[in-house]
Amino acid sequence: MMNRGSKGIAISFILGLVSVLLTLSSMSPKAETLPLATATTSMSTVTQTENSTESELSLPLTTPPQQVAQSPLPYDARLIDIRKVNPKIALDIRYATTNNFLKRKLYSTSRCVLRGAAVRRLSQVQQDLEKKGLGLKVFDCYRPLSVQKLMWQVKPDSRYVANPKNGSRHNRGAAVDLTLVDRNGKELQMPTGFDDFTVKAHRNYTGASAQARKNSKLLEDAMKKYGFIPLPTEWWHFDAPGWDKYAILDVSFGAIP
Repeated sequence: MMNRGSKGIAISFILGLVSVLLTLSSMSPKAETLPLATATTSMSTVTQTENSTESELSLPLTTPPQQVAQSPLPYDARLIDIRKVNPKIALDIRYATTNNFLKRKLYSTSRCVLRGAAVRRLSQVQQDLEKKGLGLKVFDCYRPLSVQKLMWQVKPDSRYVANPKNGSRHNRGAAVDLTLVDRNGKELQMPTGFDDFTVKAHRNYTGASAQARKNSKLLEDAMKKYGFIPLPTEWWHFDAPGWDKYAILDVSFGAIP
């Protein structure tokens, strides 16, 4: 058994130990307890940020993030569906069918998508033609760069198909292939059919019928009035003014609103 002196020493030792432990505890930083809602929101924010970064890095180098189709880019530079602006413009998107020089379907959907500035001008052309009982029918608009590469493999002739190393004006969303139709939607006679890669499609070709040359000139004048630039080797092809200011794109149609 411990005598009274020994008990006193033991009690003093225990009290001293407790005091040391309490001192050390007060010196340690306290963990902050966040409300559950705040913690959940923070984790959600982190997850969204990581996913956004991962999505942007997975895009092709020629393709800016989805800014080309959405804000914050100004309307004139965004990719816009022409039918959302002027549904009266007829579509016959040949590369969404097998009715083209490659004899294969290259687009997943039949859409005419152009830069906003070109869409506005094309709508004005349509409105002018309607006063004459005419209208536009579009064969091709924006074309992904990956499709351009396929075309070049089959037709490596820069008079008719742009070298994908340099990119096409179609790849920039700044070129359109089209023709004229009457009020019933019937195509007017032109020097050749679409994608006729011969001199007969050239604008200076004089061997076509007088009516075909007249119709081709009517289309050219209507497009030039609103700034479009005709391609000398294809009566159907027109470039939007300022086409060289836009980047070459390889955005899929499904990614464009």
